[in-house]
Amino acid sequence: MNSIVLAFLPVLLLFSTTNNNFCSATPRLLALVKPDPIVLKYHNGKLLKGNVTVNLIWYGKFTSPQKSILVDFLQSLSPRRPLAPPSVASWWSTTATYKGGPSNILLGKQVVDEKYSLGKSLKDAHITALASMAGLGPTAVNVVLTSADVAVEDFCMNTCGTHGYTSGKKPDDKYALAWVGNSGKQCPGQCAWPFYKPVVGPQTPPLVAPNGDVGIDGMVINLATVLAGTVTNPFDGGYYQGADSTAGLEAVTACLGIFGSGAFPGYPGKVVVDKTSGASYNAQGANGRRYLLPAMWDPATSTCKTLV
Repeated sequence: MNSIVLAFLPVLLLFSTTNNNFCSATPRLLALVKPDPIVLKYHNGKLLKGNVTVNLIWYGKFTSPQKSILVDFLQSLSPRRPLAPPSVASWWSTTATYKGGPSNILLGKQVVDEKYSLGKSLKDAHITALASMAGLGPTAVNVVLTSADVAVEDFCMNTCGTHGYTSGKKPDDKYALAWVGNSGKQCPGQCAWPFYKPVVGPQTPPLVAPNGDVGIDGMVINLATVLAGTVTNPFDGGYYQGADSTAGLEAVTACLGIFGSGAFPGYPGKVVVDKTSGASYNAQGANGRRYLLPAMWDPATSTCKTLV
């Protein structure tokens, strides 16, 4: 996996095992000095383009409203009907400017494991095993979502979510995987900023989560991060900074803590605020949803692109 450090965004740190390669998103670290402009280079590997199926493995207990928030987000990436701007779809459209054209996200299987079949303390190998429960495919991304009471190796210490791949029997058989955890009870200041005060850095008032659930709205940010990284760098040969994929910044993790224009360390930038609820967002989604999404690196301009 590629490693990424974000200002109040999950830092993606790579970890690998014999047969699996993962890129993880670590707790949001404060960048005290604004970094130099970043250029992500294409390393001539395969990207996930065309129709990409996202299969979900729900591990632990999620309420129906929590599931709906995350499913609506996924269905907002490549909607059948246009969404009012600024939209989740227009945010995702930046991935189409990477080599190979658009990645059309389709919601696939949903596997539910509410009985914690592998326990409540998971290792990297457990994530791979859980991801495999939905069946592996060359144009699919199997995403494991863990509930707030599940501990995952390195979660809250140096990861908020991961993406990577596992290999099949043949050398060229590679299957994309991802994991995102609910940090609401464990480390919201690390993995759900800007909806919760950060552990370090300026203690500015947190934003109001657009869907009223700090943990789940934080998961949306991290899910958006790992999905963008997955389609643009699924097998360590895509877009990232530097020669070493295990240490490079990717599509979203290259844009440290930026959610809107004018962002700087400790301040997420200009966002839209609902006058009634006070909730902050920058993207509209399916079924009337609103989300706060991180900036994404735009290869057309070599800048971090925001929606507002």
